[in-house]
Amino acid sequence: MTQTAIPSVPGAQSGPAAHPETGSGEHGSGNHGHGKTSFWTLVVGSVGVVYGDIGTSPLYAFREALGPARADGILLPEEVLGTTSLILWALLLIVTIKYVVILLRMDNNGEGGILSLMALARKALGGSRIVFMLGLLGASLFYGDAVITPAISVLSAVEGLKLVTPAFDHYVLPITVAIIFALFMVQSRGTSKVAAFFGPIMVVWFLALGLAALPHIISRPDVFQAFNPWYALHYLLGHGTGALVALGAVFLAVTGAEALFADLGHFGRRPIQVAWLGLVAPCLTLNYLGQTALVLNVPDTTDPFYQLVPEWGLLPMVILATIATVTASQAVITGAFSLSRQAIQLGLLPRLEIRHTSESHSGQIFLPQVNILLLIGVVVLAILFRSSSALASAYGIAVTGTMLLTASMGFIVLWKSWKWSPIAAAAAIMPFIVIEFLFLLSNLLKVFEGGYVPLVLAGMLIIVMWTWVRGVNILFNKTRKTDVPLLELVGMLEKSPPHHVRGTAVFLTSDPSIAPAALLHNLKHNKVLHEKNVILTVETVDTPRSSDADRIRMEPIGPHFSKIVMKFGYMEQPNIPRTLTLLKKQGFKFDIMATSFFLSRRSIRPAAHSGMPLWQDRIFITLAKNANDATDFFQIPTGRVVEVGTQVTV
Repeated sequence: MTQTAIPSVPGAQSGPAAHPETGSGEHGSGNHGHGKTSFWTLVVGSVGVVYGDIGTSPLYAFREALGPARADGILLPEEVLGTTSLILWALLLIVTIKYVVILLRMDNNGEGGILSLMALARKALGGSRIVFMLGLLGASLFYGDAVITPAISVLSAVEGLKLVTPAFDHYVLPITVAIIFALFMVQSRGTSKVAAFFGPIMVVWFLALGLAALPHIISRPDVFQAFNPWYALHYLLGHGTGALVALGAVFLAVTGAEALFADLGHFGRRPIQVAWLGLVAPCLTLNYLGQTALVLNVPDTTDPFYQLVPEWGLLPMVILATIATVTASQAVITGAFSLSRQAIQLGLLPRLEIRHTSESHSGQIFLPQVNILLLIGVVVLAILFRSSSALASAYGIAVTGTMLLTASMGFIVLWKSWKWSPIAAAAAIMPFIVIEFLFLLSNLLKVFEGGYVPLVLAGMLIIVMWTWVRGVNILFNKTRKTDVPLLELVGMLEKSPPHHVRGTAVFLTSDPSIAPAALLHNLKHNKVLHEKNVILTVETVDTPRSSDADRIRMEPIGPHFSKIVMKFGYMEQPNIPRTLTLLKKQGFKFDIMATSFFLSRRSIRPAAHSGMPLWQDRIFITLAKNANDATDFFQIPTGRVVEVGTQVTV
C-alpha cells in the first residue's frame, strides 16, 4: 500500500509517491461496468479497440519478413512457406496460448496490463524492488510502442496510395502527418463514440482481410503446408544469422498482442477470447496464407498485401486500411492514457490532469499532457523515418521487451500466487521466454537502423520515473526532520487550547502520525483551531479498485481531532468530498459548505548537496512544477481550499 502525500509543490507527492516500492496488495471488489452491456457488444468493441494494432500487421509484416530471403536475389518456395510458417506459429504460440489462454486469467481484480501484473507479482513476493524496477522498465517500453505504432501504422496504410497512382508518392508524408494530427486532436472528445464507430468497421476490415485472400489460396492450396512447423524450423536452421533478421520482421505479426492483456478491464476475458478465436485469428491466418500464395505465383511482388485485391478494389482497401490504422493508433493511445493513470497512482509519475470523457465508463479518460507529448513524438518519428519500412526496424524492440517482462512476471504469479511448483510454472512459461528472447535478439540486430528509438524513449522515461520516485523520497525524509508527532500536538492543544472557530478543517498528509505542515502554519499564523479537525490520508492500494468496506476509516483522537484514511485502487480517480459523505454511517456529519481543506504547497529549490545530482534535481523540480494541482486531482471544490506555502531544497 502506498500513501498520498500532499506536495511541496503542485504535485510533489501525488498519489502514492511517498513510498512507491512498498505495497500491501489489498483486494478491492471492482465493478467494471460490463453488467449492462451485452456480450456481443463487448465482442465487437474488443475487435475495434483490442485488435486494432495486431489487425493492421498484415499491411507490412509479411512484406518485411520476406526481406532477408530476397537478399540474395533468389526467392525459393520453401523460404516463402518457411516465413509464413514462422508467422502462423508465432500467432498460435504467443497470441493464442500465452495471452488468450494463460495471461488473460492473470487479472488483478478484472484489470490487466504490465503494471497490474507487476502489482500481483510484488504481492506474491511480499514486495520486491526488482519486480518494481521490471514493471517500471515495462511501462517505459510500452510508451515507446505508443509512439511508434501510430507512425508506422498510418504510414503503411497511406503508402497504398502510391499503388493507385505514382503521383501520390510526394503526398504520402503530408497526408500521414495530417491524419496523425487529426487523430490526436479528437482524443479530448472521448473514446466511447470512437469505439462504437470503429468496432463495426474493424469487423468489416477483418472480413475484408480474409475475403481478399480466398481467391489466391484457392489457386495455391499448397500454402496450407505452412502449418507444418518443419518449414519454420528448416528456415531457421538453414539461414544462420539471416534467420535472426527474419525473426525480427516476423515479430511484426504479433505486435499488439500486449493490448489483449492491457484492455482486459475494458471488455472482460470472454469477449476478448471469443473475438480472437471466432474472427480475428481466422481472418489474419487467411490473409497471410493469401499473401503467401500470391508471392509463390508472382515472386517479384513488391507489396503483397495491396496486390491481393483487384485494381478496382485498391482505393477502397487503402481507405479501409487507413481507418483501420487509425483504430490501431487509437487503441495504443488509449492504453497509454490508462497506463499513465496507473503510474500516477503508483507514484511513478507526478499528478497529471486527468479528464473523464464518459459518465458511465470510468476507464475512458483523457490526459492532455500525455496526448501532446505522444503527438510530438509520433510526428517527429514519421518525418524522420518517412516510410513504414524504415520505421519497421524501430518497432520490435519495445514490444519484445514488454512481452518478455510480462512472461517473467507471469512465471512469478504462476509459482507464488497460483501455487504451482517451480518446475510446472517454468514448463508453462519458459517456452515463451525462450521464443521472445530470440525475438528480442533478432530485434537488437536492428539497433543502429532505428531500433535505438524505443531504447532511447524507454531510457528517458526510466530516468523521469526514477527521478520522481527518488525526489519524492528525499523530500519526504527532509520534511521528517522538522515533524511534530500528531498525538503530542493534540495533547498540547488540549492543555492550552487556542481560539476555536465553527466548521470543519481537513488537513491532508501522507503520514497520519505526524502533524501536517498546513496545520502547524495555520496555528502559527492564524492562531485559531476549527471545532472539528480531520487529519486525512489518501492511500493507493495495489488493486485496481478498493472495496467499499475498506474505502474509508475514521478514528477519533481527541474532542476536536479525528484521523481518516481513504483507500483508492490504482485505476480509480480519487474524489475526497464524495468519499467523506460515506462517513455519515459512522456519525460524522459532513457539510461541504462548512468545511475548509488545507493543503501544503512547497516551493522546491535545488540544493548543493542532496541525494541526487544537480541535473536530476532540475528534472524533479520541472516535473513538480508541471504537475496537476492537488485540488483538481482530489476533486476538491476550489472555493473550499486554503493553501499554505513553504520552501524546501532537494
